[in-house]
Amino acid sequence: MCFIRILFAIACASLLASSDAVASHLVTGNGFGFAVVSPETATITGFYTHPYSFVRPEPGNPLSEGVETANFIKSIGWGESALPGASADYEEDSHIVRVRSGNGEGTVYMPFGLRRAALVLSWEPGGGNARPGGLQVEWRHPVRSQKAVRLSSVEMQLLKFDDVPESLLLIPLGTERAHSVSPQQVLASSLAWALVSVEGDDELEQAAQDFIRWRAGLAPQALVKREMAELEEWRVKPSVHFASELERHLWRQSEVMLRIAQSREPNQPGRHNFGLIVASLPDGAWVTPWVRDMSYAAVALARMGHRDEARAALLAYFNAQPTGKMREQTQGADYQISVVRYFGDGSEEPFFTQEGDTNIEFDDWGEALWVLGEYLKLYDDPDLLRTATYRGKLYESARDFVMKPLIANLQKYGDGLIVDADTSIWEEHQKDKKHFAFSTAAAIVGLRDFAEVAQRAGDDATRTQILNQVSLLQKGFNAAFIREGKLRGTLEEGVKNDIDGALLAIIDFGIVTDLAVVRDTVQRMELLKVDSGGYRRVRSTYTDPAIFEYWYERQEFLFVDFSLAEVYWRLGRNAEAAAILERIVRKAAADHNIIPEMYVALPCRLFPGKIGDPTGALPMVGYGAGEYILHLIKREAMQSKH
Repeated sequence: MCFIRILFAIACASLLASSDAVASHLVTGNGFGFAVVSPETATITGFYTHPYSFVRPEPGNPLSEGVETANFIKSIGWGESALPGASADYEEDSHIVRVRSGNGEGTVYMPFGLRRAALVLSWEPGGGNARPGGLQVEWRHPVRSQKAVRLSSVEMQLLKFDDVPESLLLIPLGTERAHSVSPQQVLASSLAWALVSVEGDDELEQAAQDFIRWRAGLAPQALVKREMAELEEWRVKPSVHFASELERHLWRQSEVMLRIAQSREPNQPGRHNFGLIVASLPDGAWVTPWVRDMSYAAVALARMGHRDEARAALLAYFNAQPTGKMREQTQGADYQISVVRYFGDGSEEPFFTQEGDTNIEFDDWGEALWVLGEYLKLYDDPDLLRTATYRGKLYESARDFVMKPLIANLQKYGDGLIVDADTSIWEEHQKDKKHFAFSTAAAIVGLRDFAEVAQRAGDDATRTQILNQVSLLQKGFNAAFIREGKLRGTLEEGVKNDIDGALLAIIDFGIVTDLAVVRDTVQRMELLKVDSGGYRRVRSTYTDPAIFEYWYERQEFLFVDFSLAEVYWRLGRNAEAAAILERIVRKAAADHNIIPEMYVALPCRLFPGKIGDPTGALPMVGYGAGEYILHLIKREAMQSKH
């Protein structure tokens, strides 16, 4: 699962404009792990034992991607060869994947009612010309040992693998098949199984009991029916009016993607990740909790009505540990919110490149305060600010280890303030840090919201201090980033960020309200338009095709498309806004209602396919499912105003 190392090892020296489209794999998960299904082959191609790419930092190698999460499976499918007519899709916009072929059909899912990394699969052979056979497995690691265990009157198999700390408990759910099978193909002995990851031998019996209790004696099809009913009970009634059935289905699937992406692993010594949300699902590149992406996912959950999940995400920011690793780059200020992202165990990961350097993204601190403010605007939760967290009660932690470090990293500009140079929203390399408009805008948004939080806490002195800082930041922003009537992405001159897709998000946050400046920004977005029809992030200045960003920054970025549509709504250009959204919805509907990170604008080996195909990390979570839900909620609010 070492996605980023693979990406940086490949150079896109030649274009592949005639490449076939790359369809998304389907992901199921329950907050304890992920499983991946290939629609092209109707096979399971991965079963990850935790809900993230990398478990913890790698000892002695602080700039590595970390210790990889174990993946048990290369493939599980019916028979030993490709199935005729193979396909797979989500069942009724859920996390249950239905696989089909000329040999029958089955279901694959990870149940939310079972608080373990558990994969449930079943197969019903077809009649007629269906080929005989059984479920065949190819493990990703050699099996070190396999033994039968009998627990609670159920005959199970316990597998241990080379180089994998977890064991795998195989529990048959169907009637044993009459024909004998080899020990290597134990799954062929039944048509239905539960595969349960067990972290240590001491929890084997408890894992079995938990599963038997969850199963409650139900047959595989009854389990699927119950799982679907429980999911529908969890959903919230949409607060928006859909323009089409395609929009409604994408909303429902996006709602599930947000749920799949959130860790439900309980906090324990050495692991503090409950509530963290990964930026993308496997086999996307960013199966890691990123502060910024997570903020969009958390606010989407809050605004759509999933209070418990939004609260868990918010508390995850304040319970993740250890953090504050980069104090030498933050004016000596200790801080709680990571400057980039987290390892799976909740410890700060202050980088994401393989170039031997770290990142500092001050916008993360403003975005975490934004999530806190948004949650408290929506929900009456008087206990939240008094809740114990890693660094004390949540309010004091937010004040002393988010607000204060942010203020400590401001600098004077003209009569106001701006945020210090950093790597900001598009993750520039630290050696190329600049003063980004987005980071100062995020500080304004987050501090403005935190002033209301301070008022709730009865901390009038802090509220007054914050409002003074916000006023100075707005003055500094206007002076630094609106020059000659044009909104610019950085204080520093340069073609790359002179027009920047992040400027649209700044407008959407209400930091820039001058209509002349807004219209000029929208007009200059034509400089970022690409052959696929949408917009990229920046005008990339990389000239070496061996560099990952050379290709990455030339693709169409859906976050920018969404942001432009939102500005169009604000300007009353409703037809243009609707056209952008309709295109995204239509393309997602053709790809299992999955929203990708990007569309191919310049085909290459890193981003293969035809122009306009989904590419990059997919399924995308905060910048995909979350941004889509937020967009529809914003559209509803704007239409209500008019």
